[in-house]
Amino acid sequence: MRLFIPAIAALVLAAPAWAQNAPLAAQACLSCHGANGAGQGGVPGLAGRDRAELVALMAAFRANERPATIMGRITRGYSEAEIAASAEYFSRQGR
Repeated sequence: MRLFIPAIAALVLAAPAWAQNAPLAAQACLSCHGANGAGQGGVPGLAGRDRAELVALMAAFRANERPATIMGRITRGYSEAEIAASAEYFSRQGR
């Protein structure tokens, strides 16, 4: 966790303007999932997806019930409140 917070802070400081409105927890997602979570380079989009679906996906990644390369490790670094805030943000983004 000690390395996670500085890494997030570095992403926030380097983030383009479109990322500045995202909650801090969601900003880390943007580096892989693209601008506003629209998806990029084979990484699925998060924008416009149902909030409950996103929360369920994060829970499945966290419990290693859904296969992934890195999401299982990433989700274990988020609190329930951070997951909820990120899901809310991405559900409100246009596809």
